Amino acid sequence: MSDKPQTIAYGRLMHHAMRGLIQTVLTEVAQNGLPGHHHFFITFDTQAEGVDIAPWLTDRYPDEMTIVIQHWYDALEVDDDGFAITLNFGDSPERLSIPFDAILTFVDPSVEFGLRFESIGVEDAEDEDTPSAETPAAPAPSDSVAAPEPHKDAEVVSLDTFRRNH
Repeated sequence: MSDKPQTIAYGRLMHHAMRGLIQTVLTEVAQNGLPGHHHFFITFDTQAEGVDIAPWLTDRYPDEMTIVIQHWYDALEVDDDGFAITLNFGDSPERLSIPFDAILTFVDPSVEFGLRFESIGVEDAEDEDTPSAETPAAPAPSDSVAAPEPHKDAEVVSLDTFRRNH
């Protein structure tokens, strides 16, 4: 019996391609800045391997966190594995390092573009969920959850803003 897979892992291939798209977009933004009205909501798993954020952020967001890259960000660096960025939470700049594999959603509401990554486990190998490309509506300001800081330079929003009601 052969160790070759019995099926093509389309879900894994799509995840890889979609994360490559995020890498390309963030690399262009790191080099040239955000064009026009583009901005990003990026939700990531705070417990994923390789995530490096301040302990107070992990305490506040033990499972997942959504960051907004829009008006103020600094030192955006992108490599093959992920990205690092400094965001301002009130008057406190914080460095975040986020592997691409930790990203759960990537949304650019300015053009109604979004990606959501479904979990793919070993037991799902034959019947994988296909990752979805979405065109979400821009989140309503009342749906966002901002860090209770005097400034809104960096914003954390609830993932529920991007979930569909089933």
